Amino acid sequence: MLSVVTDLDNQLGYWNSAGTSKTFGHPVEPSWLVGIDHRAHILDYGCGYGRLAGLLVEWGFENVEGVDVAPNLIARAREQRPGARFTVLDTPPRLNHGDGSVDVVLLFAVLTCVPSDAGQRELVAELHRVLRPGGRLYLSDLCLQEDQRNRSRYQQFAAKYGTYGVFETGDGAICRHQTSEWLHALLADFDLVATRELDVETMNGHPARATQLLLSKP
Repeated sequence: MLSVVTDLDNQLGYWNSAGTSKTFGHPVEPSWLVGIDHRAHILDYGCGYGRLAGLLVEWGFENVEGVDVAPNLIARAREQRPGARFTVLDTPPRLNHGDGSVDVVLLFAVLTCVPSDAGQRELVAELHRVLRPGGRLYLSDLCLQEDQRNRSRYQQFAAKYGTYGVFETGDGAICRHQTSEWLHALLADFDLVATRELDVETMNGHPARATQLLLSKP
């Protein structure tokens, strides 16, 4: 598969510098992992400093892998979460995994870091490829927010990036909040198992409303 990731989506410089100091707060719903064998291959895509991968190891999962584009974040993960294994993703979103070789994928606050339509489609297609039939995709991300701070920056950057919901943060990241319609269209090749909304804190300490989806590959 030829990568179509655009310069807009390639933010390695940010995640390898300012991004290394961030903390991420989207919680995992334990009931959504009930029934998954503890030997299942679980992939945390965009693992950052390994928070989720480390948590799953603490819960008894034995085959947890985290991948991320930023070597500095992976180094932090290896130091802080030795029970999981971590790999630097050299050519995102391409994974060195065979078709149907992964049982569960976690995709937490990753789509918001991939601003382009093409980049998001390619990422979701790659995750669909590596998941086995019946495998689960657990996604947590931010749809469009209703507060004035976010609406103002959506409007500010809409003309520059051509998509309402794409914006720049004050410390140099380019992010995207999705429409619900786009998110469900993007994931149309999966079956929806469960959904929920919850309050979270963003990487820069602001309150936000997150959408979580549990999906299954047919």
